[in-house]
Amino acid sequence: MAAPLLSLTGLTKAYPGVVANDDVSFAIGEGEIHALLGENGAGKSTLVKMIYGLVKPDAGEMQLGGAPYAPSEPSAARRAGVAMVFQHFSLFDALSVAENVALGMEAPPRTRDLARRIREVSEAYGLPLDPFRVVGTLSAGERQRVEIVRCLLQEPRLLIMDEPTSVLTPQEVSILFDTLRQLRAEGRSILYISHKLEEIRALCDTATILRLGKKVATCTPAEVSARELAEMMVGASFAAPVARPRARGEVLLEVAGLSLPAPGAFGTPLRDISLTLRRGEVLGIGGVAGNGQDELLAALSGERLAPAGSVRLSGQDVSRKGPLARRDAGLLSGPEERLGHAAAPDMSLTENAVLTAARREGLLSRGFVNWGRARDFAQTVIDRFDVRTPGTGTAARALSGGNLQKFVIGREILQRPEVLVVNQPTWGVDAAAAAAIRQALLDLAEAGAGIIVISQDLDELMEISDRFAALNEGRLTSARPVADLSVEKIGLMMGGAHDMEAPHAHA
Repeated sequence: MAAPLLSLTGLTKAYPGVVANDDVSFAIGEGEIHALLGENGAGKSTLVKMIYGLVKPDAGEMQLGGAPYAPSEPSAARRAGVAMVFQHFSLFDALSVAENVALGMEAPPRTRDLARRIREVSEAYGLPLDPFRVVGTLSAGERQRVEIVRCLLQEPRLLIMDEPTSVLTPQEVSILFDTLRQLRAEGRSILYISHKLEEIRALCDTATILRLGKKVATCTPAEVSARELAEMMVGASFAAPVARPRARGEVLLEVAGLSLPAPGAFGTPLRDISLTLRRGEVLGIGGVAGNGQDELLAALSGERLAPAGSVRLSGQDVSRKGPLARRDAGLLSGPEERLGHAAAPDMSLTENAVLTAARREGLLSRGFVNWGRARDFAQTVIDRFDVRTPGTGTAARALSGGNLQKFVIGREILQRPEVLVVNQPTWGVDAAAAAAIRQALLDLAEAGAGIIVISQDLDELMEISDRFAALNEGRLTSARPVADLSVEKIGLMMGGAHDMEAPHAHA
């Protein structure tokens, strides 16, 4: 048993109406990769914020390397040897790699010296970077390298990683895992947060599981199944999604030659996108983040009208129609960005329900909102999708990311769309909630809708899709039956292998 590097004893943190962490105690050993698991709202984020100096605990204490540890701010944590790679990258697109790294340093060296160090460290850990590349031109995997190398330049004793593989291809995940194992071999410790349980089993030495703010279990991930880990997180068994046989009907959505300029200097243009979607079908579209996913959803939903190409819904040309007209015709969407795009942060759940469901659910009467009916619809979404919230009057920003995701996806599904396009439908959602969302999408397809699922989660796409296409640099491959594809082949398609021969011998 490795000597503890970081010990937490009785950590407690409460907010009005909720105890985020309740008497949490565990230790991370030196040279250990330690997983922190829990469903949405279990208290993982609050715990990590206390370790990194973003939040002060109400009670309890920490020790780092045997000495008392109570960082008052992140800079104090970094000085003590604790670094963190956040789920959402904090990089400036218009600056170079070296300039972005320098912004995270209290006393950065000269650019020439810093560039040399970036090259040395990135190559030593198998994460090669050009210090002078503009970040806006980097792939999502390369951007993550910038974040990791920025941390490694601090020579941390403990590296915290939050959902580090959510934007990576399988090949990039393999490279990242080699790097993390190298860090472990050097005696560094890693606190690893992820919803991808098979990755936890393959990589992590120990796992601590939180539920409703309390530590409920510690285990060796390799010795239990992914399902057992998920059930420890939830506290009960849950059903895996079941894809029942579905009849494929007529073509509901037909897109031909769709092209769209990039929305900004670092956006991705869509290039000659063509696809068809049949009634009862789930079409999965994979791709590394930043390859046109947001732009594709905007073009299909009508938020941006493409100057070239056509979009036909049930035979009707909707190419020049905006979002309201497409919704009226039955094409609904759920964007990736929960706060600010899918939901207005400061509006209540009832008000957010009205934003997209007013017309389809009859929530308007003579130009006025029928608030009673709107509250009933919001409550139905909450009940059907197990959204953990005090009530329909709660502001969207007050919900955990996973619970808000359940609300915005449920809000669209319950409007009974003909075609539903969703981007990252289970992003940041725990295993039980992800299974429920995937089952709801399958049920919607079984009822006769056509579903397009845009996702970076290959396991998700393999589980629920009938056909798969990959998006790379704004180009879409032809769709292929999922049964004919391996995860490795899909990873290559996501990485830009557009002109591969159709697979023959893949399981």
